[in-house]
Order: sequence, then C-alpha cells, then structure tokens
Amino acid sequence: QKLRVEAEETKNGVEEARKNLVACRSALEALKRQGEARERRLAEMAALRGTWKERLKNARSRVSELADRRASSEAELEEARGAPGRIAAERNTLSNELDAAEGSRRIAADALAEAETDERRAKEEEREAERRASEARERRAASDARVEAAREALAVAEERILEEQQTTPAALLESLDADPEKMPPADRIEAEVIRLRRSRDALGAVNLRAEEDAREVEEEHGSLVAEKTDLEEAIRKLRSGISSLNKEGRERLLAAFDQVNSNFAALFKHLFGGGKARLAMVESDDPLDAGLEILCQPPGKKLSTLSLLSGGEQTLTAIALIFAVFLVNPAPICVLDEVDAPLDDANVVRFCDLLDEMCRRTETRFLIITHHAVTMSRMDRLFGVTMGEQGVSQLVSVDLKVAESLVA
Repeated sequence: QKLRVEAEETKNGVEEARKNLVACRSALEALKRQGEARERRLAEMAALRGTWKERLKNARSRVSELADRRASSEAELEEARGAPGRIAAERNTLSNELDAAEGSRRIAADALAEAETDERRAKEEEREAERRASEARERRAASDARVEAAREALAVAEERILEEQQTTPAALLESLDADPEKMPPADRIEAEVIRLRRSRDALGAVNLRAEEDAREVEEEHGSLVAEKTDLEEAIRKLRSGISSLNKEGRERLLAAFDQVNSNFAALFKHLFGGGKARLAMVESDDPLDAGLEILCQPPGKKLSTLSLLSGGEQTLTAIALIFAVFLVNPAPICVLDEVDAPLDDANVVRFCDLLDEMCRRTETRFLIITHHAVTMSRMDRLFGVTMGEQGVSQLVSVDLKVAESLVA
C-alpha cells in the first residue's frame, strides 16, 4: 500500500514536471517570436527612415521648382496683361482682312458661277453638234443603203420582166402606155399584185353557204360593235371617276397640307423658342405627284433644308412635323421610340412641355420608350422590366401621380 502511494505521488510529480516543461517551451517560443518581430520592426523602421529622408530631399527639390515656376508665372502674367491690346489690334486687322476676303470670295463666286454657266452652255452646244453630225452620218449611210438596194431591185426587176414577159423594161413601159412619174412606188405595186394573187387563190371553189356565213358574220359583227360601245362607255365612266377622285384628292391634300403647314410652323416656333419653318411641294405642280421639302430656320441661323441641321435640331423638327400631322388627324395611340436620345436636357424639357400640350389638345395616348431621366419624371406611368433573381424577368409599373400623393 505504501509503495502504491509513493508510485502515485511519483507519477503526479512527473506529470507536473512535464507540464512545467511544456510551459517553459511555450514561453521560449513566445520570446523567440517577439525577438524576430522586434528585428523585423527595426528593419522596417530603418527602411522607413530612408524613405522619409528621400521624401524630404524630393520636397526640397519640389519647393525650389515651385519657386522657379512662380517666378516664370509672374513674368508670363506681366506679359499677358499687355496681351488684350495686342489681341484687339490683331482682331481689327483680321476683321478688315476678313471683310476684304469676303468681298473677294463673292466676286470669285460670281465669276465661278458665270464660268460654270458658260461651260454648261458650251457642253450643250458640243453635244448638239455631235448629235447633228451623228444624224448626218446615219442619213448618209441610210441613203447609200437605199441606193444600193434600188440598184439591186432594178436588176431583179429586169430579170423578172425578161423571165415573165420576154421583153425589156423599156419595151414593157411603151406597151403599157403609162407615165412613170405618175405611177405609184414599186413596193406598193408589188404589194398590190401579191394581194390580188392571194385574193384570187383564196377564192378557191364556190361556197354554197356564203350567204349563211355572211349573216353569221354580220350578227357576230353586230354583237362585237355593241360590246365595243359598252366598253367605250365603261372606259369613259372609269376615266370620269378617276378624274373626280383625283380632283377630290387634290382638294383634300391641299387642305390637309395647309393645316399641317400651319401647325408645323407654330409647333416649330414653340419648340425652338422662335425661328420659322414651312413645308413646300417640289418637283411637280400636281400635288399628287409632288415631293415634300422641309424648310426651317432656327433662331440665329439661315433658312435651310432639314438635312443641313444638327442631329438635335433635326429631331426637334421631325417631332414638330409628327405632332402637326397628329393635330390634323389624331390617332388613338402614338409610340415614340427614343426620340429624346439626341437631345440635351433643355431640349428634352421643351419636348416634354410640347407633349403635355398635345395631351391636352388631343385624345391620343402617347407611349414613350426612353432612358432619359427627365422624360421619365414627366410621365404619368412608368413601365419597366426588372430581374429580381438571375434568369427571371418581371414587368413592373409605377403610377407617378399615385406615388406623388403617397409621398405627400
């Protein structure tokens, strides 16, 4: 029993010694790590000290450079103070030179236009001379061909007279006792002979049903004449109807054109805050065949066609024209797709103001496809597509008036 107790005590002592050994080793490892950390910190501080010395050196160099730049800027400022006078003198000189150059340009432009006119006239005369020369050559070639053909026809006629009548052309003419100057052309005589021969050959045997055939032909001829009369009357009525439709179409087109032109001028002035615009029919006096030209003059610019305006001006002009047509013949729905894309914020506000005016004046519902925040803020209701989770789209809508009342 005593040995067992001593063994237990010895075992506990060994266990305590082992724990002390582990604790000593842990403390030793901690001391080693602290020493290594201090060494790394000392190295970092040494490197940082070198960095700050380098930055101090650079700062002193930068201060010197800024002092030099300040002196240079002060010198440039002194020089710039005298620049307005020189610029004004140069501007006056350039203005005088520009006026002189503009006068020279106008003179040169007039001379160029006159020279181009002379050139076109000379080219037209040259083409006319070439055309006449070509026609003369063609007439000469045709005359030569006719002479050659006449010679060949004369030789063939002599051979036929000799073959069929066993005589010469002179003897045949004398036996006929006819005046060659009063005789019809040879081709007509030849055609008449062929016709008579064919008529003779076509007679063939005597037809006993000739009278019955003649009656049938007369009846058929009568029915054909009646059908022709009906067709002519139908054609006359159809042409009369087309004429009346064209007349009514021209009247309606001119009336609608005047209304659209008036609305277009007013809407253009409203969108641009001034200026003027109009529509003109070109290329034909008939309204049904004429083309349409858009002439517009924004404030501060010359009167020009639509193609000479900028992208935003073209967009505003097109919007004014579309709405001018809607005022004459409103539609239930109007879809405008990204019409405000080329416009800046100020012009987008003008577009939205005009859209509000169109909503008040017409019963048209406008659907606007846009990404512009200003346009969306002026709408009554917004529709959009959102993706709450990957691959699942959802259509959402917001009534701005209801939302505004809820916020208020």
